[in-house]
Amino acid sequence: MKAVVFGYHEIGYVCLEELLSSRISVSALFTHGDDPDETIWFRTPRVLAEQHGIPVHQPEGLRDPAWVEAIRAFAPDYLFSFYYRHMLPKEVLDIPRIAPLNLHGSLLPRFRGRCPVNWVLIEGEKQTGVTLHVMETKPDVGDIVAQEAVDIAQDDTARTLALKLAAVARTLMKNVMPALEAGTFERRPQEGASSYYGGRKPEDGLIDWTMSASRIYDLIRAVTHPYPGAYTFFGGRKLFIWNAVPLEETAEGPPGAVVSVSPLLVKAGRGLLHVTSLQQEGEDEMDAERFLSRHALTTNALGGRI
Repeated sequence: MKAVVFGYHEIGYVCLEELLSSRISVSALFTHGDDPDETIWFRTPRVLAEQHGIPVHQPEGLRDPAWVEAIRAFAPDYLFSFYYRHMLPKEVLDIPRIAPLNLHGSLLPRFRGRCPVNWVLIEGEKQTGVTLHVMETKPDVGDIVAQEAVDIAQDDTARTLALKLAAVARTLMKNVMPALEAGTFERRPQEGASSYYGGRKPEDGLIDWTMSASRIYDLIRAVTHPYPGAYTFFGGRKLFIWNAVPLEETAEGPPGAVVSVSPLLVKAGRGLLHVTSLQQEGEDEMDAERFLSRHALTTNALGGRI
C-alpha cells in the first residue's frame, strides 16, 4: 500500500515515524515552512522524510490543478494529515483509493477546529486525547477510526500536554496499523455534544482579572512558553505572567489589586493568584522576588490597556 502524508509538528514527526515502520510505503511528504514568529521547539517530519529519501513538497496551497495531478500521480491508497495546517480541498480528498485520514488533537467531536491543545487547558478540561478520523471538506466532522485518551495534570502546560498527545498519537498509530495495512479498519460516526474553537492570536492572552484565579491560571499555562504568554499591563507596558499558582484565599480590593508582595499575590474575581515568574515588556523574564527588587508594585490594580 502507498500513502501521501501531509504533516507538521511533533505529532507529524512521530506519526510519520510509525508509518515508516509499517508496510505502508510513503510516496511523499507535503509540509509547510516554519513561522518566523513561532518558537520551533518540536521536531518536524521534514527532517525524517529527508533522512529516508522521501520527496518533500511545500506548496502555498493545494487548489492548483498541477498539485492535484501530482498527488493523483502517486496513486495513493491513503492520505494522512498529521497536524498539517492547511485544509485539503475536495479534489485532493477524493484521490486516495481507501480513505483520507486526519489525526486531530482532541477527543472528537469536542474541541474541533484550531489550537485544541491550548483550548482544552483554557477551558479547564481534565482529559483530552487524539482522534484519527476520515477527512471531509468540513473540518473534523468525519467518521472516527481510532481514539486514545490522556489525562491532563494540574501542572500541565501547552508544551507538556502536546508531548503527551504526541506519545498517545504514536500508541494510536501502532494499535490501528494492522487494520490500516489490511484496509479493514472500522469507522463510526461522531456522536455526542460537539464544540468548535478558532485560532488564537497573541492578543488573546490578555488577562481578565474579574475571572477566578483558577481560570486565569488555566490561561497562563495554556499560553506560557513556547507560546506568546498571558499578560496584563503595568506602568504603561505589557507585563507577562509566565508562571503562577491559583489560591482559594480571599482578600480585600478590586480584581487586579496587588494584595501582597511577599509572596506576590494578585486578587482575582474569586481567589488569589500567586505569581512566581513574570516579565515586563522589554526586559528579561525573572522570578517574582527579583522582579520586585527592581519594580515597586503598589496595591493599585493591574490591568487595563496602554
